[in-house]
Amino acid sequence: MLAMTGPALAQQQRNSAPPAATDQVQLDQITVQGERQAAPLLQGPTTTTTTRAELDRQQIQSLTDLSNRVEAGITFNRQNGSLNIRGLDGARVLTTIDGIRQPFVVDTRIGRAGTNAFDFDSLSSLDLLRGGSGGATLGGGALGGALAVRTLDPEDIIRNGRSYGALAKTGYDSTDQAWFGSAAAAARMGNTSVLLQGGFRNGHEIDSKGNDKSIGATRTAPNPADFNQYSFLGKVYQQVGEAHRFGITGEFFKRADRIQTRTSTVSLTGNFRPGAHQTGEDVERNRVSLTYDYKQPGGFLDEAHANLYWQRLKRNDLVTAWRYTSIIGPYARDNESEQNAYGFNAYGVKNFQTGPASHRVTFGTELRMSSLKQYSSGVDNCPPRPASGSFTGALATCNNLFTNQADQPDVDGRLVGLYVQDEIGLLNNRLRITPGVRFDWYEEKPQATPAYSAGGSRPVGLPPSSSDSAWSPRIRLEYDILKNAPWVKDVTVFAQWAKSFRAPTADELYGRFGGPSTYLRAGNPLLRPEEGNGVDVGVRFGDRQLGGSITYFYTNYRNYIEQIQLQAAGVGGQYPQGGIVSFRNIPRAEIQGVELNGQYAFASNWLVRGSFAYTRGRNKTDDIFLNSIPPVQGIVAVAYGTDRWGAEVSAKMAGKRDDVATVQAGTGFKAPGYAIFNASAWWRPAPEIADVELQVGVYNIFDRKYFDAANVPLSRPQARDYYSEPGRTVKATLKYQF
Repeated sequence: MLAMTGPALAQQQRNSAPPAATDQVQLDQITVQGERQAAPLLQGPTTTTTTRAELDRQQIQSLTDLSNRVEAGITFNRQNGSLNIRGLDGARVLTTIDGIRQPFVVDTRIGRAGTNAFDFDSLSSLDLLRGGSGGATLGGGALGGALAVRTLDPEDIIRNGRSYGALAKTGYDSTDQAWFGSAAAAARMGNTSVLLQGGFRNGHEIDSKGNDKSIGATRTAPNPADFNQYSFLGKVYQQVGEAHRFGITGEFFKRADRIQTRTSTVSLTGNFRPGAHQTGEDVERNRVSLTYDYKQPGGFLDEAHANLYWQRLKRNDLVTAWRYTSIIGPYARDNESEQNAYGFNAYGVKNFQTGPASHRVTFGTELRMSSLKQYSSGVDNCPPRPASGSFTGALATCNNLFTNQADQPDVDGRLVGLYVQDEIGLLNNRLRITPGVRFDWYEEKPQATPAYSAGGSRPVGLPPSSSDSAWSPRIRLEYDILKNAPWVKDVTVFAQWAKSFRAPTADELYGRFGGPSTYLRAGNPLLRPEEGNGVDVGVRFGDRQLGGSITYFYTNYRNYIEQIQLQAAGVGGQYPQGGIVSFRNIPRAEIQGVELNGQYAFASNWLVRGSFAYTRGRNKTDDIFLNSIPPVQGIVAVAYGTDRWGAEVSAKMAGKRDDVATVQAGTGFKAPGYAIFNASAWWRPAPEIADVELQVGVYNIFDRKYFDAANVPLSRPQARDYYSEPGRTVKATLKYQF
């Protein structure tokens, strides 16, 4: 019989014993979410866990793969480089790697950032929190939800009681014509364990259903592109006695993209021409962390964990071109943003009893200091700017060429967080009440630099610091109305209320790009933090055989930050070309919806699973829809597996999206509904001799043209099909583990 778990049951089964080694073999054949316990800081009924086994089984190597094959209702927005959960993306979704907060560093000029600077092959598991209930433990940024990934440990590679192990994988993905590979090795020597892991991925542009390869605004085929991605992970752990473990981790990730522009930026006879305009993006993340883990049930603390780290994230957005008609000659830009952060995270857990009530108290802290620097270097054939500040006549184009300057001041950031929660068990733990609260204080302090003061936007003085504090209380109630029932093993109803908040980003506060005679994109240093006030109500039921969950959620947001056109383009004034764009707080917005997950092992070695999400959101102040809300979505899959081979057929479906705003920040994209079908199969030719596995997947089998609505930008200079998703793609992987 196949051992399986459900996507909504990771938390329900957190107190159960881990599966036996034989179960692990079965789970490698067909897996769904929840096999491994979620991180303590993400415990809750709206958290789901995707394990390493499922990442491999579903051939998941990106957040787009995750949203298309496992998690309905989430989207990776390639336009701004962020995950969309419950209709919120950007800095409203927090990403952590091994508990370390990832910054949302925005390039002021193009409005793009990125928090996915990690290799999926380096992951041990992935936790997805829907909604802001994690704010009490995770802190600011988890407004729409959180993505918490954990990297591989030696125990993930060493199997079957051995003292060493290794894993190697390679493959090809036609989605972006990419070859990829990774390898990991681990060893245990007495009380010392070591892990080394590395990976690469080299490919080209992401496919789409656009087939018009003309030059300019009519083009629908993607721009030609090349990318190279490399990563390295190293860990050393030292066990001291039975209770203490010390560790050191080093991590490196780098990705470089180069894109040959063929879209509306270029033309055959214009200023920029095909073959003479290239854009690029380099993302590099480095970190070193020291960890301490303590586990001694029944001691003064039952467990404690600490993480002291340094992390650097650097982004370079590049342009290399030649101008043919105005200011003839080379044109190049390198817009660099770099954040260095030092931090300390720690939490402890204590279990105890008071009369009929059991208690599980979790308390912790987050301390962080950061420095953010931004600078745009470049070359062009413009002469020095005249004393008046504006070029005229034949040199008027130079008014738009702002370079060798900073578009925002350097920003020093500080963050302090303290939290505590107590899971109180009553009625033999059938009723659980979990109150919790977190206090956060942050400060973003701009620093004067000559590069900022001399910027083309002519800043006057230094903007003020942004500082605020917030309390994020929450309470969760769970009651097991059925225990060990004959057909549906367990049924638990739950309800939770939580407050959450998000501090403005440095770009929203201090970004300043443009200048007189052209346009101005300016931050607003007076922005207040966004606040969420939300409830989740639902039921989860069953076990690995038959189980699932149903959740209704509603969240009211205050001081919602949105971009606004303060002065329209083409109306004269100091910025006639593009007007003035800035940010503001709107008093109220709301998002609500329903989420369903489930699975049923209806026969020996057979499984059917499904995921469904419906979300609706509005700007209540202006009574318009929020353009980040995805349409109703669902995923259904049927799978079969033995100890030697298996296969799965799945469908991803989405309804049409008509509820979009056509004012304020732009025109929302009205997307038609779609259904795409996928199939995959895997084969282990000789599991009794060697753990070698070949897997092939065909995705969007019928080559359907469709649009991921939340991934389409508000500004769309290209023809409609340019924004379509990939057609039929094939992925093949070969894995060997010993």
